[in-house]
Amino acid sequence: MIQQTVQIKSSAGLDGRAVTHLVQTASRFDSEIFLTYKKHRVNLKSIMGVLSLGVPREANVTFDVTGEDDQEALRELVRVTEEMV
Repeated sequence: MIQQTVQIKSSAGLDGRAVTHLVQTASRFDSEIFLTYKKHRVNLKSIMGVLSLGVPREANVTFDVTGEDDQEALRELVRVTEEMV
């Protein structure tokens, strides 16, 4: 398992649009991918799971990735998250 913590910079936090984009990105990979916020861990391939966290702007979240394409998946998720404005 590899993991990385990133800060959400989007002014709306992880709103519906941002979550949809993250879930679509995560779904392209075979790895198991989870997002953790305030000790709550959800499958990043689940829109409802991620929305249930209510992640606001400037929150720190952690991506946990396990699988054969974990490095590529983590790089892409971090890139997508950092591009959210």
